[in-house]
Amino acid sequence: MNATPLLEARNVTKVFASRGTIGARGTTTVAVNQASLAIHATPPSIVAIAGESGSGKTTLSRLLLGLISPTSGEVFYRGRPMEAIKGAERMAFRRDVQAIFQDPFEVYNPFYRVDHALEVPIRRFEPHKSAAERRALIEQALDVVGLRVDETLGRYPHQLSGGQRQRVMVARALMLNPSIIVADEPVSMVDASLRASILESLLNAHDQRDIAIIYITHDLTTAYQVCTSILMMYSGAMVEVGSVEPVIKDPLHPYTQLLVGSIPLPDPTRRWAAVQASSSAAGQHSTTQGCPYAPRCPQVMDICRTEAPPLYAVSANRAVACYLYRGAPAVATEDVSALYIGA
Repeated sequence: MNATPLLEARNVTKVFASRGTIGARGTTTVAVNQASLAIHATPPSIVAIAGESGSGKTTLSRLLLGLISPTSGEVFYRGRPMEAIKGAERMAFRRDVQAIFQDPFEVYNPFYRVDHALEVPIRRFEPHKSAAERRALIEQALDVVGLRVDETLGRYPHQLSGGQRQRVMVARALMLNPSIIVADEPVSMVDASLRASILESLLNAHDQRDIAIIYITHDLTTAYQVCTSILMMYSGAMVEVGSVEPVIKDPLHPYTQLLVGSIPLPDPTRRWAAVQASSSAAGQHSTTQGCPYAPRCPQVMDICRTEAPPLYAVSANRAVACYLYRGAPAVATEDVSALYIGA
């Protein structure tokens, strides 16, 4: 795919530094380490960034949203470096790239009715619209996500259920008809019965409005159901990228194999497989030169402890950062987005 991506991260790294206590040195955490992906408009991409808590996926999403700046590497919006986008161009970016956060309380002000959260973006980005036009936009967006106007508007956030609050956030993102929605764990805090309706709303936005979606999740089942491409992350690093079908059905990286193997099957006669590695280790970002998964990998080799593996192109639609596949050609991380993600 040669067209300029709508949104692209090229070899981005984000390092957070913390001050030490008196008499102690500060520490640094590599939250994202040389990650690349691209989101295209034609056709609109649906890309999953997947991994456990602490894997770096939310930090990567905030880099893409321009909420934080990379320590190295660059983020591009329609081919322009994010750092160069200012003023009116920045406003256009804010309208064009909408976010749905995991916790809707990050957006709601408890002293305002939910109407306020829906009206603010319209007033900001379309100040010429009348009160009647704003109301029509809000009602249309609520209808798309399956919320009744009379049961939603006029209420305070605490008067809505968690599922209702999250669907209001989906409606808020859809109102401005963006090109991209970055959805950070949009269904993790709602009941299972509501997850399907929220995901269906996002898919309808993609299918009917040509909106590209970046889906941040720890749930590989919903990633498989919703997305076309996937980027697996562990401890800030990309470990496996490519089309979602082969990555989930036939995982190659030991970490992806662990996660897929831990998904319970709907068969009461089968016992769950024993997990052979500590899942909480995903949040322990390594500052060494070796593979971040080496301390827990059942197939670790000596080289894994000293040199981080590159991504190996194991097929036309997949790359894996693992020395088990070093017979395949290596791929530069900055080329990953063009070859595997968002195509």
